[in-house]
Amino acid sequence: MHTKEEKMQAFGRFLDVLDALRENCPWDKKQTNESLRPNTIEETYELCDALIKNDIPDICKELGDVLLHICFYAKIAQEQGQFDIADVCDALSRKMIVRHPHVYHPSQVDAEHPKPLPYVPEEDAEVSEMSKAKTVGQVLENWEQIKLKEKDGNKSVLSGVPEALPSLIKAYRIQDKARNVGFDWEDKQDVWKKVREEIDELEAELNKGDNERSTEELGDFLFAVINAARLYKLNPDNALEKTNRKFIDRFNYIEEHSIKMGKPLKEMTLVEMDALWEEAKKVLKNQK
Repeated sequence: MHTKEEKMQAFGRFLDVLDALRENCPWDKKQTNESLRPNTIEETYELCDALIKNDIPDICKELGDVLLHICFYAKIAQEQGQFDIADVCDALSRKMIVRHPHVYHPSQVDAEHPKPLPYVPEEDAEVSEMSKAKTVGQVLENWEQIKLKEKDGNKSVLSGVPEALPSLIKAYRIQDKARNVGFDWEDKQDVWKKVREEIDELEAELNKGDNERSTEELGDFLFAVINAARLYKLNPDNALEKTNRKFIDRFNYIEEHSIKMGKPLKEMTLVEMDALWEEAKKVLKNQK
């Protein structure tokens, strides 16, 4: 692994390369926040893909692509006299120090080289209480309370959930933020009653043929299942993506073997496809 000095040199070299590209490359010259945004979304998803595959070389590569976009936005802002990458880093450091009163004394907020120190209780009883956080839950509670009090922080508990998040991830974040202020099930097992209640209501509406009400009840059911996953410390987005990949692998197996058999999928019976599906489950499991 590299030393801190080597890391700083590598980052500086990258910034020099970005400056040169912005000045000399026709494509880089014309980029704006708006033109880069779609690519940023794509790069973020590619990083997520590498992470779920645990493909280490690809993770390294995709982190670089995301870092390029972060620095590119800062470069554009610098050109417009708004801020630069140093401002981004300084603002992030200050935020991390302020939101971790159990690690940093408040006096370290503007320190050039902040150091974690044993917390010295001050007259502010609330800050002193926050310094006692020892568990993940207590740290998250502090985090949400501090965000609400910051001048440019969230105006409400749920306002910090981006509207553009995919619905499944958004539901998890909404529930998690509500939990951080105490709005949650006292006993996680009680959530199953809610899950069963919602699936019964969904089935009832489906039997009535009411599409609008069925859609609403489907949303309630999915929200309850996501809630259950959260309570049992399972990430529903990761779980669903793994199932998506598992289905793709098994279905591809069926398709490949249908070609070998000289029988297109559309000509196969469901029984034949089910047999190949079960075969795929065994074969692919043994390959792992």
